[in-house]
Amino acid sequence: MKTNFKKIGKDVIDLEIKGLIKLKKSINSSFDKVIEAISKCQSKIITCGVGKSGIIASKISATLSSVGIPSFTISASDSSHGDLGRISKKDILILISFSGNTEELKNIVEYVNRNKIKLISIVSKKNSLLYKNSNLNLLIPEVKEAGYGIVPTSSTTCQLALGDAIAIALMKEKKFGKLDFKKFHPSGNLGKKLKTVEDLMITKNKIPFVNEDTIVEKAIKIINLKNLGMIIIRDKKNFTKGIFTDGDVKRLLQKNKKIEHLKIRNFMSKNPISVEKDTLAVKALSIMNERKITSLCVYKKPNKKKTIGILHIHNLLDANIN
Repeated sequence: MKTNFKKIGKDVIDLEIKGLIKLKKSINSSFDKVIEAISKCQSKIITCGVGKSGIIASKISATLSSVGIPSFTISASDSSHGDLGRISKKDILILISFSGNTEELKNIVEYVNRNKIKLISIVSKKNSLLYKNSNLNLLIPEVKEAGYGIVPTSSTTCQLALGDAIAIALMKEKKFGKLDFKKFHPSGNLGKKLKTVEDLMITKNKIPFVNEDTIVEKAIKIINLKNLGMIIIRDKKNFTKGIFTDGDVKRLLQKNKKIEHLKIRNFMSKNPISVEKDTLAVKALSIMNERKITSLCVYKKPNKKKTIGILHIHNLLDANIN
């Protein structure tokens, strides 16, 4: 009889879902205490796990680092051969183990207790060595494993989910936002999605500014010189009053043959569309597409009247923002 692999796959996932439901119900005030302790830590968060839990420890550490919580992982087996020296007294150690009683744990637990290093356990056995000797405990509820009930599956899924919950709770506590996240993810698709208008805009002397009393003929020369298809019009206080584009030039020349003495203030589009410098580049592109324009003025809060940059559609295209 042919093995139904699809059913096996679904059964494993069902077991893990049931484990996660149990985990959700088990979250209590201990979780609050763990978040509070980590948020107050003046040094690093060290993670360590035994066996498959060691892999989970590495993932939790990587996630914490990515949200601004300095962290690294150490090997449980290598800890008795010098790695314990990497833990300082101001650090917090998160130790992950299913049973909490494995041989590798004894030296680690003894070391952190002797040196008064705060220990947080993620463990499934309440009567274990690890649980009894930790400052704070996060108890993984008893869950059924797949593979004859012996392969670490549901338990490690719960460990992973709990680590993610810790990281996101800390993000909220520390008010770690998208712009902060961008600092730690400058490359790849994620970095591209988190680029802001400020990262791409044209600034300073590259911005085509003219005074509102400028003659149209001179304004057109500046548009051609700057090669952006537009200019920004300002008043004597350097407040942005309007925008004048090459499209406006075409429409003006169709109606007026003589432009030598015409002032730009009479033909500019007033109150040009502008965005704050921390606006995500993808949102700026969406605004351009919606309004059918190719440039945006950029300002810095709270002064919306002053343009500090220009974002052109070419800036977005060159950065592969789409």
